[in-house]
Amino acid sequence: MSSLTSYAEAELKPNSLHRGWQRFLGFLFPSESDTWLTVFRIGLGLQVTVYALFLRGDWHYLFASSGKGLVGREVGEAITSFDSPLIPKLGWLVAVGRNLNMSEETVLTVAWVALLSAGCLLLLGLFSRPAAIVAWFVHLCAAESGGLLAYGADNFMTTALFYLMLSPLPDRYAFDNWVVKNKPKAPHILGFWRRVLQVQLCFVYFIGGIAKFLGNGWWDGSNLWRSLIRPSFNLVPPNLLVQFKYALPLLGISICLLEVSYPIFIWLKKTRWIWLGCILAMHAAIGLMMGLYFFALVMIVMNLAAFGVPSTGRRAQATSATTEQ
Repeated sequence: MSSLTSYAEAELKPNSLHRGWQRFLGFLFPSESDTWLTVFRIGLGLQVTVYALFLRGDWHYLFASSGKGLVGREVGEAITSFDSPLIPKLGWLVAVGRNLNMSEETVLTVAWVALLSAGCLLLLGLFSRPAAIVAWFVHLCAAESGGLLAYGADNFMTTALFYLMLSPLPDRYAFDNWVVKNKPKAPHILGFWRRVLQVQLCFVYFIGGIAKFLGNGWWDGSNLWRSLIRPSFNLVPPNLLVQFKYALPLLGISICLLEVSYPIFIWLKKTRWIWLGCILAMHAAIGLMMGLYFFALVMIVMNLAAFGVPSTGRRAQATSATTEQ
């Protein structure tokens, strides 16, 4: 009798491990359509285009070398080199241009035109992958060369463009797909890259929420107060903030709870749309009340692509199978 029991236990353990492994693979490689990728591509194309147009008048002023620009590109690049000398910088492009007898001003102009063109091409879905690679590389160079002026929006924008660059482009709504009929992308590959984006956001919000909880500034509302009255971000009149000063602690605690619980409630179907709506409203408020429009836009785009597009796993798998037949 004992031998039968031990035999049953030995059989049960491999089966349990196999089921666990299958569940893990099912989570990591769900079947998805490419609708989320369309939202991601168009949203980031808009982000890159607006970013380039916004910096049009100040591009040379921000990224020129010492004596020609605001601070001098070399300062930002020196700071970046402390992290790693292998991080791309605009200085690389200037050095290449120098070997081709191109002036620094010409190289910076070409870099700006390349960034703007990449954003427009992403919007249209034309040469989607090369456009995503160019947008990621040039924006990374600009963000790292302007290290003293870069902020969170640049980091998230670079990360989002990196994921887009590696995603299975083009999507079915891209202009590329009309010009050259491509085979439908494997639903599991589409699902994998969406899952990577989803997990990334969960880590970002959870770690950010924990960091806020550890300080007193979010419990008493002082961090919100300092953020809203800080020069260049003080779009809300101070007298209005004084009238609603008692609401600041409540808002601060609500933001902390919203971010910490994001990895839990964003996955549950019953609460997903509530949490997504709150997160989108939070970023929209940050953009409108503090003027951080680029930060708000990139976070809204990432959240919409990750969780805002309903999952169509079974339908995607069926469509792919029908097309292959």
